[in-house]
Amino acid sequence: MATITLSYDARNIIAKKTIAYILSLGVFKKIEKTAIDLSLEDVKKGRVTTYKSTSDLFNKVLG
Repeated sequence: MATITLSYDARNIIAKKTIAYILSLGVFKKIEKTAIDLSLEDVKKGRVTTYKSTSDLFNKVLG
């Protein structure tokens, strides 16, 4: 089985409708990323913040 990865502007209505139509044909299926895959992607892109202690975290969050 081959894998196709699409990149498109999600704000483009024509692109969204085209993808929805292709998926509605039943030939293709959309594979959702698992929570661990999304988390690993966040780590790779640097969207993770670390704190030395819980008090540092609460000071940052609560101001």
